[in-house]
Amino acid sequence: MARVYERRNVDVVAGLAGLGVLVIGMVLVRDGTVSDPEESLFKAVNDLPGGLYPVLWPFQQLGVLVVGPIAAIVAAITRRFRLALLLLVATVAKLGLERVVKAIVSRRRPGTTIGPRIHARGDVSLYGESFVSGHAVLIAAIAGLVAPYVPGRWKIVPWVVVGMVCITRVYVGAHNPLDVICGAALGLLIASVLNLLVGVPAGERRAVSPAS
Repeated sequence: MARVYERRNVDVVAGLAGLGVLVIGMVLVRDGTVSDPEESLFKAVNDLPGGLYPVLWPFQQLGVLVVGPIAAIVAAITRRFRLALLLLVATVAKLGLERVVKAIVSRRRPGTTIGPRIHARGDVSLYGESFVSGHAVLIAAIAGLVAPYVPGRWKIVPWVVVGMVCITRVYVGAHNPLDVICGAALGLLIASVLNLLVGVPAGERRAVSPAS
């Protein structure tokens, strides 16, 4: 039986929320500096024990660009071809919209805006553009597209992964908190718009059939 798709009000709300958070964040960082509260939050996460790095390292890998196409391949293998296409579109949208934001607002990495004495773990650079976090944009977009296909209480899992990726990017010293928060907001906006354009599987609130 053919799957029925629907457009949900929750995607309208999520999209507007994502846009609102992104715009507010852009206003807050427009001068390229880090406020005292944001710096305190950065240090609270970045100063966590170095022994956590091996545990958290895998999460930041989930935000690299290749994850989008890999997720699309998995979706295609499971015969969710509409989702596979949207994951590819979201990956392209991430690349374009991230550059648009960086062209409007410029803020450097914590190693520059806070100082070189941060904990820069792994191969993280102390320099370069930081707002918004591309890792956060991509993983949030993927989560927003995948979550409607996940059954029941498992729907929270993609969003837990988003949170862990964002925390890890701050922990390794790659981004300030607003970089990842606004990056996730942009990703949510991308997913919400795509969900509204093509719809999500109807009845997912009850159960998800293994067949697409």
